[in-house]
Amino acid sequence: MHFVRAASQDGAQKVRLPSEPKDPKGEGAGCGRSRGMNAKRRVTIPPPAYPSPPELIRRKREGGKLTEDEIRHWIRAYVDGSIADYQMAAMAMAIFFQGMTPKETAALTMAMRDSGKVIDLSSVRGIKVDKHSTGGVGDKVSLCLAPMVAACGVPVPMVAGRGLGHTGGTLDKLEAIPGFRCDLSTKQFVKQIRTIGCAIFGQTAEIAPADRQLYALRDVTGTIESIPLITGSILSKKLAEGIDALVLDLKVGQGAFMQTIEQARELARSIVRTGKAADKKVTVLLTRMDAPLGRAVGNANETREAFEVLHGEGPEDLVECTLALGAEMLKLGGIEKSESKARARLIETTKDGSAVALMQKLVKAQGGDPRVVAEPDRLEIAKKKVVVKAPKAGYVSAIDAREVGLAGVDLGAGRTRSDQEVDHAVSIHIDAKPGEKVAAGDPLATLFVHDARKAKAAADRVGAAFSVASRRPKTPELVIETIRR
Repeated sequence: MHFVRAASQDGAQKVRLPSEPKDPKGEGAGCGRSRGMNAKRRVTIPPPAYPSPPELIRRKREGGKLTEDEIRHWIRAYVDGSIADYQMAAMAMAIFFQGMTPKETAALTMAMRDSGKVIDLSSVRGIKVDKHSTGGVGDKVSLCLAPMVAACGVPVPMVAGRGLGHTGGTLDKLEAIPGFRCDLSTKQFVKQIRTIGCAIFGQTAEIAPADRQLYALRDVTGTIESIPLITGSILSKKLAEGIDALVLDLKVGQGAFMQTIEQARELARSIVRTGKAADKKVTVLLTRMDAPLGRAVGNANETREAFEVLHGEGPEDLVECTLALGAEMLKLGGIEKSESKARARLIETTKDGSAVALMQKLVKAQGGDPRVVAEPDRLEIAKKKVVVKAPKAGYVSAIDAREVGLAGVDLGAGRTRSDQEVDHAVSIHIDAKPGEKVAAGDPLATLFVHDARKAKAAADRVGAAFSVASRRPKTPELVIETIRR
């Protein structure tokens, strides 16, 4: 018996095989023999199809580039378990520090998209446009935006998420509606888009499973704030839902994951560039998230407020954010060309009742009680109140959105682990927004809770989030910038 060494990771090896018995005639004389059999043969063992995981990790760690094939192979191997979590964590950290080129980022995004099922919405007429938000406090825009845009004739397929940390989640707000189901099958999702024009559901195991696995890993390894990884996470599941275009609400400020405008611009350009590589139109709006959006923070209360917008009411900043994003969706959807006409068309849906009617159809189709859309007060809010009062007279100059969001988590409105349940009924109502005048003892915020004694710490946290000044502050525009390329 003889042995042959395997090829090294660096390339093919030349190995010698032992010579066979010498042919007396010097040429083939029997089965399996040929001329020159007494000479030693040289056999080339081909190199492996892809470099090993440690080699790829080292290359990226040192600032090298990965090819499209290597990235696709890596993602496939991660999903099927051939690459371990600790190897993926090491690669994510290497990407965090070294970044990725636009070509690498696009390859990562497409590989994550293709790690599962890509929904076919070709049977749905029109340009399919979705909206995504990077997350904020009081951000309930999707609940009023989606039906308003769909009522204008643009199909809106929407994969939404749950809250984690200080930010809320669209699915948690929808599940405050009795009976509402977010777990649609792909078939149900496509049918609902075709018949109603809108569906909002949660990411299934079939849609971008690589994103589900990688996001959970990034959350516990300190690699969340990576531009290429955020780009891949957002776009992979959006592209997998079969959209033609996307409007991204990229939150900026102390209540957002992007703290500075410079960071936000970098992410926006990465997403627009990667969307273009996938042959999709993407518009990004940078919007402020220093103070909570609207006045409601907490699931049922936020759903109430979103439905108020459908009736032509609601806080000014929430309405403005909805109209700004909705106008971009109508333009991408080919319904309107100008900003002013798009906004007017969206407002008309709140006047003629078409937005309410469409949301009622959506809620009913997904198992919920449609009466709550016309009668938002049907949604259950905790009964006990704890009022946070102004310590002095003046103007509210700032509200720390992150602290308010964390206070909501303390009350049970959010979660610190993905497996936690939320309390849909508890909430915080902002009584005084930045720029508004208050007298000493006036309410700044009201907490709706089940146990007032247990809410004291959260109330103290909310109180500390407010700043009151002697002069009225300047109120900056909500939309900072629009990026299309």
